[in-house]
Amino acid sequence: MADQPHVAVLMFIAQRHAERRILDFLADEGFDDVTLAQARVAARVSQDGIRLTELAEQAQITKQACGELVGQLERTGYVERVPDPSDARARLVRLAARGREAQHRAREMEQRIDREWEQHLGAKRMAELRRSLADLRSITDPWA
Repeated sequence: MADQPHVAVLMFIAQRHAERRILDFLADEGFDDVTLAQARVAARVSQDGIRLTELAEQAQITKQACGELVGQLERTGYVERVPDPSDARARLVRLAARGREAQHRAREMEQRIDREWEQHLGAKRMAELRRSLADLRSITDPWA
């Protein structure tokens, strides 16, 4: 298969396609003020919240860059910073109402993409792909 890119590149191409489709869908749904960099950070924020240092580590960006992106997301109402109940000195970044709505809409597009890919590959191959990628996660995702 010398004529094919490395499997990691093939996964990246598929991921980039899905990411673009989701961002375009969100823009069409009224969430047109989110950049790709902001979306990549926001995707790692849950309603329970995450500390900025952990968020930066997961996003693989500097704490300063993460702080800037979180500030932008905060100003547009996607996230909020709240006190960390386990440490009064620390703050958590968590999804605000607008962020929860955007995440809900993004999940809709993710499901649509899953259905399209399954239609293209067939149910068996899609299930095999999902299992294989889930298995790889144990050696590729330190936050799994």
